[in-house]
Amino acid sequence: MTSILLPALAIGAVGLVLGALLFAASRLFHVEVDERIEKITGCLSGANCGGCGYAGCSAYAGAIVNDGAPIDRCSAGGQAAVDAIAEIMGVEATAVEPVRAVVMCSGTGAVAPDSYDYYGIADCLAASKLQGGGHKECSYGCLGYGKCIDACSEGGISIVDGVASIDGSACIGCGSCKTVCPKHIIELVPKRCKVYVKCKSCDKGPAMKNKCSVGCIGCKLCEKACPAGAITVTNFLASIDYDKCIQCGLCAEKCPRHIIVNENAPAEPAAPESQAV
Repeated sequence: MTSILLPALAIGAVGLVLGALLFAASRLFHVEVDERIEKITGCLSGANCGGCGYAGCSAYAGAIVNDGAPIDRCSAGGQAAVDAIAEIMGVEATAVEPVRAVVMCSGTGAVAPDSYDYYGIADCLAASKLQGGGHKECSYGCLGYGKCIDACSEGGISIVDGVASIDGSACIGCGSCKTVCPKHIIELVPKRCKVYVKCKSCDKGPAMKNKCSVGCIGCKLCEKACPAGAITVTNFLASIDYDKCIQCGLCAEKCPRHIIVNENAPAEPAAPESQAV
């Protein structure tokens, strides 16, 4: 009986000593966590997309409380998140305009040829490290390997004919796809704006004509047509100031390359079916 009891008591004593040591260590190394961090984390989108520039929602909340980070970086959370965080932090809420991500490239396989065959890793970043920035003739174009797809927490991105396409209804405007794109062709556009230049090429007109049959050639016809002075051509590429744009769509009408998209324009009627005689 003694041979069983003594080892049991010894093990129990060791357990008590270790428990006391762990308790003392927890008290000694205890770090107070500001309760505001947990509250702010609960106000964010919960997507952990990284669009705010931090590793996740909790990291961003910590940066707001401990480092004074801006409270309006959660595009996915929108104005509701900003208002809630402002109340927690006791600061004035700033206005946030809802945005969506748009791929500024129209270089599908039919209009933008490849300069060589690529057989490497099916990854945009890997392909962009090769000669010419990738296998496309246009060094600014989408490579179509879907690094943005992996980054999207909402499953709103697909590859259509070699170019990334974003479902605007699914996009939460987090910007994670923009962050990972090695070609920098994804932009965050205000949701109210339906007119944008779907190209990022800065090549001169004659050179662009040989690389993409729809790429911007910097002709400035759009710039001259804009009544609000919202569109300018710099380095052979048209760009729109969304704060000035009145959404009239004149730039899209004048563009000879049809590279300016106007989502407000009425859809073209379908061709009538031929009737049997």
